[in-house]
Amino acid sequence: MKEGAGAERADLAGWAARSSRSRGREHPEVFKDDRPAFERDRDRVIHSAAFRRLEYKTQVFVNHEGDYYRTRLTHSLEVAQIARGLARRLGLNEDLAEALALAHDLGHTPFGHTGEEVLDRLMADQGGFEHNRQGLRVVTLLEERYPGFSGLNLTWEVREGIVKHSSSWDAPSVRDLEEYRPDLQPTLEAQLIDLADEIAYNNHDIDDGLEAGYVGLAELGELRLWRLAWDRVQSKHPGLDGRRAVYQTISHLIGVMMNDLVEATEARLRERGIETLDDVRRAEGRLVTRSDEMADQNRELKEFLHGRLYRHPKVEAMRFKAERFLTDLFNAYVGHPGLLSAPARRLVEAQGAKRTVCDLIAGMTDRSCLDEYRRLFDPYERV
Repeated sequence: MKEGAGAERADLAGWAARSSRSRGREHPEVFKDDRPAFERDRDRVIHSAAFRRLEYKTQVFVNHEGDYYRTRLTHSLEVAQIARGLARRLGLNEDLAEALALAHDLGHTPFGHTGEEVLDRLMADQGGFEHNRQGLRVVTLLEERYPGFSGLNLTWEVREGIVKHSSSWDAPSVRDLEEYRPDLQPTLEAQLIDLADEIAYNNHDIDDGLEAGYVGLAELGELRLWRLAWDRVQSKHPGLDGRRAVYQTISHLIGVMMNDLVEATEARLRERGIETLDDVRRAEGRLVTRSDEMADQNRELKEFLHGRLYRHPKVEAMRFKAERFLTDLFNAYVGHPGLLSAPARRLVEAQGAKRTVCDLIAGMTDRSCLDEYRRLFDPYERV
C-alpha cells in the first residue's frame, strides 16, 4: 500500500513539513496501511527497544532513588506533549514534532550527561561520543525489528532532526554528514524540539528538586519567572499552598514559556518574510525563538538549577560513582572481549572493540549497567 495516502491535517501553514513531500526512506518498503509518513515514524519510535529502555535511564535522579523522579522516558513524553501544543499553535506538523520529541534522546547513555562525558573521553581516538549522533546510529543501524534492513528506516526529515537537535547541553557538528545538508536549517518542527526540550526539563527539574528537598520555595522565590507564575496562581487561588500550589505554578510556568515562544516565533517569521519550508531551510539562523526578556529570565532559572540542583553534593556523588562504573566496564570489555556475548564478539571483528563496546554501554540502562558491574567486579556475585 502506498504510504501517506491517508489524511494529513489540511490547515498546516506554508512553512510546515508535510509527509507527502518527505524525501523518503533509505530502504524501500511495502506498507500494510496508508498512514502519513511522519505518523508512521512516531509509531516506530514508540515501539523501539531503545525507547522502552529510556524508562530506566537517568534524567537527574537515578531510577532507584525514588519512583517519583523523571526518567529519560517520562522526560521524552513531556517534551512530546509540549511540542505538540506548540506545533498546533504555529500551524506545524504535529506528527513530525511528536516523532522528533520522542526520538530526541534515543542515543542517551545510562547515568545522564555523565555517561555521555565518560564515553566521549573513552572514545576520543574514535571521534568521541555525542548522543544525537548515537541516536542516528540507533535508528539507522542498531534497532533490529524489520526484515531486509537494520534500524527503523525513518524518513529523512526525522533523521535530519535527530542529528541537528541542539540545546544548551549539546550542539553537535554535522559538517561531515553531507547526507543531512549541514548548509541548510532543519524544519521548524525540528527547531521546535530544541526549546520544547528545555521548557520540559527546566520545569520538571524544579518539581523533582523540590520533591528531593534539594531546592526550596524560598530560593525559587528569588527568580523572576517563578515569582510571575506563583503570583498568577495566588491571584486565581488565594491562599493555595503545599504541593497543589507547586503543581499549579509549574503548570502556569510552562504556559508562560510556551506563549512567549509562539509569539516570538510568529514575530520572527513575519520579520523574515518566511512563507514556505524552502524559506525556512535557507534562513540565516534558527527561526524558533523566545523573546529577549524570556531568554534573560530563562538564563537566570538555568543558572539557579545548575548551581542548586545539578551540582548538589548528592547528585555529584552519584556522578562520581557512575563515572567509575562506566569507565571500568568499558575498559574490561575492550581489554577482554571474551566477556562479551557471541554476537558482540562478531561485531568486534567487523567494527572494532571500542565501537562495539560503546554501542553496548550506551544502550544499557542504569539498572543493567549496575548489574553488569556487580557481575564483573563483585567476587560474591554469581556470573
